[in-house]
Amino acid sequence: MNQNTLQNKSLLLLLSLVTIAFGWILLPFYGAVFWAVILGILFNPLQRRLQLRFAWPRNLTALCTLSVCLLIAILPMAVISTLLVQEGTRLYQSIESGRLDIAGYLDQFKHSLPPYFQQLLDRFGLGELEGLREKIVKGALQGSQFFATQAFSVGQGTFEFVVSFFVMLYLLFFFLRDGPELVRKVRNAVPLAEHQKRRLQLKFNRVVRATVKGNVLVAASQGLLGGLIFWFLEIPSPLLWAVLMALLSLLPAVGAGVVWAPVALYFLFSGALWQGVVLGLYGVFVIGLVDNVLRPILVGKDTKMPDYLILISTLGGLAIFGLNGFVIGPLIAALFISSWALFVESRPRTQLPLP
Repeated sequence: MNQNTLQNKSLLLLLSLVTIAFGWILLPFYGAVFWAVILGILFNPLQRRLQLRFAWPRNLTALCTLSVCLLIAILPMAVISTLLVQEGTRLYQSIESGRLDIAGYLDQFKHSLPPYFQQLLDRFGLGELEGLREKIVKGALQGSQFFATQAFSVGQGTFEFVVSFFVMLYLLFFFLRDGPELVRKVRNAVPLAEHQKRRLQLKFNRVVRATVKGNVLVAASQGLLGGLIFWFLEIPSPLLWAVLMALLSLLPAVGAGVVWAPVALYFLFSGALWQGVVLGLYGVFVIGLVDNVLRPILVGKDTKMPDYLILISTLGGLAIFGLNGFVIGPLIAALFISSWALFVESRPRTQLPLP
């Protein structure tokens, strides 16, 4: 082993050790760092436009972009989260005190079914709803209790949350100001061909913008529209249902219909015909069409992955990384596909002999 080879291996070992150590140091604030990078990518086009239009100093331009980010992305989420915790607390208190009788709604729904359907339920052993009723009541209590306890847990972790929030804002300011220079340094350090680095960078940026800008805006639109119709029909806790519809809209093959369709059926079978018809038509022709109209515009065809891959990567990301996983999961899946595509293209093609 010559001297140069030994030095290169020693340098690689040193780089690996210090990189792992640096990642370990950043681990407590990985969420802040991650969202600073994501928001930096999303708002970098605005940063460039302001810089080209007004030719302000970079610090002032980055500060203006950061202010816009606070107004349209961070502040609304903070307000919605606060209202959601309050509504979850009220829902939990209503269920626990008996003011909201879920068991009674189930019995009413069963007895409102036509006799044929009741006999069909009895034939398949589903006529006795006692066990199902207990599970639904228990699940509703647990779900509403989760939101109720968030107020206490957020209060306990206020210092940690505030520190992480300001770390994110601090990093975001520098990512906006020095973004192109940082990207250039990272690209120079990656030991790949220039066209491969360009392709991975483009895929990374496109998937981030498609996942956050596209999927989140579509989900938020469906949640907002669903919450409005629930509020109009005086369904309890419309904000809670709106958030649930928005979260389910992030998952392919699931969607907001899992929430509004059973409610529409309940209205129809319980005799509230106009409410059921209005909710059903509204769900199909308003909430359902948002995905078909907005998603192609916001996401685009070139960034679309198979639905099954988006579903499993999103669920896996949520299970491992929590709420951050709805971006991390599809991002890892997209980079996985792109990396293997680059590997296959870089291999010398050997033609197999014909039999």
